[in-house]
Amino acid sequence: MGDTSSILAEAAVTGPAAAGSVEAGPVGSAHGYTSDKDAYLRRLRRIEGQVRGIARMVEEDKYCIDILTQVAAINKALHAVSLGLVQDHMSHCVVGAARESERTGNPEIVQAKVQEAADAIGRLLR
Repeated sequence: MGDTSSILAEAAVTGPAAAGSVEAGPVGSAHGYTSDKDAYLRRLRRIEGQVRGIARMVEEDKYCIDILTQVAAINKALHAVSLGLVQDHMSHCVVGAARESERTGNPEIVQAKVQEAADAIGRLLR
């Protein structure tokens, strides 16, 4: 799996990230995360279970600091998934757009992907 697996391994838990998307790369190409899809799905399912566990903790009136500790773990896991996806986007989609831009002589192709990545990173930092 490469560098993405090490990023994913750093997180204690992971969970589903939702967002709109703009199609990546040249027509017919797979998304950058495709080779790591199973690992992402495992991590996201683990986060989903963690979120359900927190709901149970609230239902059972568990100590608030214990709940906050679990929330922090989920946030860390989601950040790890996000970083992995950003890395995959940069190494696959942006690089692919740079190649396509070079091939066609159209610099707007790569600029659009770079802007798309910058916008996504901005949303993650909010």
